[in-house]
Amino acid sequence: MTADSQWPLWEVFTQGSKGLPFAHAGSVHAVDAENALLNARDVYARRGEAVNLWVVPSSAIVASAPSDAGPFFDPGNDKAYRHPQFYKVPRGVVVF
Repeated sequence: MTADSQWPLWEVFTQGSKGLPFAHAGSVHAVDAENALLNARDVYARRGEAVNLWVVPSSAIVASAPSDAGPFFDPGNDKAYRHPQFYKVPRGVVVF
């Protein structure tokens, strides 16, 4: 248990139906991964809202800070080859 007497926090991701992407659904507290999965099932899939669950320790998630918005994401904008408009489609090629 953590210093604040809470079990570790786990982030829950659900898949609504086979083939769909996973989406963050919320968080649960649990002592280990197995219990986190059981808690997530009971909270986020009890009415058939999900066909698959992921649980990830919150401490394992690394995220950018809002203050990094400019410097962290800007470098991609100056690389034109990363945008589809950079490429010319040859004649006779059918684009779907």
